[in-house]
Amino acid sequence: MEKVKQPSVAGSFYTADAVELKNQIESFKENSKNTYTVPARAVIVPHAGLVYSGRLAYEGISQLDKNIENIFIIAPAHKVAFEGLVLSDFEKWSTPFGEIKINLELNAELQEKFGAQYNNLALENEHSIEIQIPIIQQVFENVKIVPVLVGMESPDTVEKIIETYYRDEKNGFIISSDLSHFLNEVQAKKVDTLTARMIESGNTENFAPQQACGMVGILGLVGFAKKNNYSLIRIDMTNSAAASGDKSSVVGYGCWFMYEGERNNFLKEYCSELIKDLARLSIKSRLQQMQEKINYPQVLDELGACFVTLEKEGNLRGCIGSILPYRTLIEDILTNAQKAGFADPRFKPVTNEEFEQLDIAVSVLSNPKPIKFEDESDLLNKIEAGKDGIIIKDGQHQAVFLPSVWEQLPDKREFLNALKLKAGLGPEHFSKTFEAYRFETVYIK
Repeated sequence: MEKVKQPSVAGSFYTADAVELKNQIESFKENSKNTYTVPARAVIVPHAGLVYSGRLAYEGISQLDKNIENIFIIAPAHKVAFEGLVLSDFEKWSTPFGEIKINLELNAELQEKFGAQYNNLALENEHSIEIQIPIIQQVFENVKIVPVLVGMESPDTVEKIIETYYRDEKNGFIISSDLSHFLNEVQAKKVDTLTARMIESGNTENFAPQQACGMVGILGLVGFAKKNNYSLIRIDMTNSAAASGDKSSVVGYGCWFMYEGERNNFLKEYCSELIKDLARLSIKSRLQQMQEKINYPQVLDELGACFVTLEKEGNLRGCIGSILPYRTLIEDILTNAQKAGFADPRFKPVTNEEFEQLDIAVSVLSNPKPIKFEDESDLLNKIEAGKDGIIIKDGQHQAVFLPSVWEQLPDKREFLNALKLKAGLGPEHFSKTFEAYRFETVYIK
């Protein structure tokens, strides 16, 4: 007789009525704010009651590639304390929608390779895995699950599990985690925004357990993404006050999916038209003294730096930008577009008559990286013509050229000398305090 795990939180974390549950998940689909079509194989989703965080969980799980055959659900333990990882020896897991198979072969491998232990008691009243399963059953027609409960364990172990099984395209991963707990809404938003910045940048050195109950799983996925130059793209963030109305003590929720590439390449592939429209709308709103509500994906709420370039009949008409990401990318796009149109000291402000004649381009910058060099010749050798954007600094003098400048100045020495002149330095200038940084851009025109 097959061993079947019976539902533990049906009737509390979600309705035990199959019809009501299906209708609820259908409402998540209808109210989804996610417009991305890129399939992913790893997501971070929340695990509170479906009425609070179900929409975000649905948006993440529905982002998973529908060709996946096995879904690892990596979730934190809330009820039982233990060291390491816990599996169940059940063959199936039951919900109001019926039974879903557990991949027993992968269970056995996790026990053998990663020291995971079987402990059905630890899973008995745990919600962080079960809450994901009804959504999986509605999104996937034929898939097996691998429930992994995380106790006192290193993120390195989770990272190694993902690294081991990500090689097989049949495998996908759900990292189950809520964000901050029981702060007032103002405090929660600050903490959750910090958490989002860490997840998206990969700079998780000071990540604290209070930021996310599923910290170990999150850091494991972030470590894997960082090692492979993958990106975690934000789908949405919210907190329990949106459903309860109680702002005095909230739980934060966030949802991300992993993109196999750098974030700026994702922006170019999936958000180019929107980014151009935002820059144009910003200039138009200034000209017409109007404000329009802007709907945009939350990936643009990630930190970012950009330059906005205006051309008229092939000639430069304004160019303003940011070198370092110190505000959200959407703020940077909107602000720099207006500055390029109305605050570039080299040009008069754009007029209504000119507006329709403008060509608008947005260059989204990667984070600058220092170039180490012995002397000017060594610096020139290390610059990659046609690819690198370059920043130079010496004392109070600083200047930047975007990679597009190589089209006018293809020779490295001419490029560098012109950059020195822009910084207010002579072409022959060089010193021990001279600094140079490189960056890349995605060019959206």
